[in-house]
Amino acid sequence: MQIDRRHFIASLGGATAVSLMSHEAKAEALEAYMIQQLNPPVVAGRKFPKAADVEAQIETRFYRRGVGNLFLTTAEGAKVKKLAPMPANPTLVDFFKLRFTNTANHCFQSARVAMKNKMSDEVVLACLLHDTIQEIMKSDHGYWGAQMYEPYVPAKTSFAIRYHQALRFFEDKDHGYVYPDLYRNIFGEDYVPLPHMQADYKMLKNHKWYLEPRMVTVNDLYAFEPGVTLSIEPFLDVIGRHFKQPKEGLGNDNSPVAHMWRTIAMPDNPL
Repeated sequence: MQIDRRHFIASLGGATAVSLMSHEAKAEALEAYMIQQLNPPVVAGRKFPKAADVEAQIETRFYRRGVGNLFLTTAEGAKVKKLAPMPANPTLVDFFKLRFTNTANHCFQSARVAMKNKMSDEVVLACLLHDTIQEIMKSDHGYWGAQMYEPYVPAKTSFAIRYHQALRFFEDKDHGYVYPDLYRNIFGEDYVPLPHMQADYKMLKNHKWYLEPRMVTVNDLYAFEPGVTLSIEPFLDVIGRHFKQPKEGLGNDNSPVAHMWRTIAMPDNPL
């Protein structure tokens, strides 16, 4: 396929925006762009691929799309990089600085939007954490992420992280959530959410905490905001007040999820 490089870069917000994206983000953006080119509106009468078109792409890749960012690089010809060592007693901030490098800026942007919209601390914290689990797992990341954070955050925060997974597939225009075009590209325009997400959505519609995960989807950003790079500093207060940092360090505290933190800290361990 012939790729119009200038058009592709412009579609991402220009060269500056592209320079701020990780190798993985660039590769996924290119993949989405190529799918769109295979299904141009004039020829096929539609803008987005069908679910079958997306499935047909599986055997064209050397990796599976559900694997976490830390375990691969999808950029052609690129190699993974050696990671900086973690401190002996790592904190959440250490993980943001040393391991959440592919997801941190997106989460900072989402949390900043939540702050501007005067969301509760529980929702701001959920926005700050909601996609960091994608460093080790993308499939069902809401459920994985909620499990990893549950021992350390308020119940509403882990609930919001868990169920933003389902709610992102269901519009709620009354609360300001429109189904993102990004998902039409990733899953296909005719994608039907899996049964467990449909069941969760049915449950959540009448749940007293419905708005917590819904506000994560509302305050999320489904593409990086071009040219904006943030730091963790604006969120240190909410972390300090609501994140239960173990004195032994995350991964060393013998919690039920300590192994998940160790996996993020040491993704090069073969066993």
